[in-house]
Amino acid sequence: MRFENIKQGFNSLWDSMAEGWQRLRQSAAGALIRFMPGEQSNLPSKSEVDDDFYLPSQGWALLGGDVFEDDARLVVRVEIPGMRKDEFRIEVIDDALVVSGEKHFEREASEGRYRVLQCAYGSFRRIIPLPTQVLADQANARYAEGVLRIELPKASPGRPKSHTINVN
Repeated sequence: MRFENIKQGFNSLWDSMAEGWQRLRQSAAGALIRFMPGEQSNLPSKSEVDDDFYLPSQGWALLGGDVFEDDARLVVRVEIPGMRKDEFRIEVIDDALVVSGEKHFEREASEGRYRVLQCAYGSFRRIIPLPTQVLADQANARYAEGVLRIELPKASPGRPKSHTINVN
């Protein structure tokens, strides 16, 4: 009887962890970006980093963002710290906003070896689905304190349409 209780508790714990991991993956799926090393990313070589698991081509990061909608516009905010405003490319392709660029590694002037590299560097591409049609040619963007803010006027201003469905 005691073994069955332990087995049931373990199964319950495993199911709970699996469900939590699945929720985390679903909620972060759009924000998880793989940074691909580019020609100019300036990443250190494997011999400069005291980490057996360091691979310059395996940079992953979470580029968190928000999408806000009011009657006249969509506002998209993406957190991309450590870049300059001229390092972004922003496009509207079909029903998605595409933000891409390349984040460069800044080398320190002092001598020494890197022990920890936790930031992602290289080229990236973040695709954000847009819930409504926008006027891309009238959009504007600002970048300040690591946050890229893009305002996109709606093609058809107004609140999202809703319809009540009665249950029989």
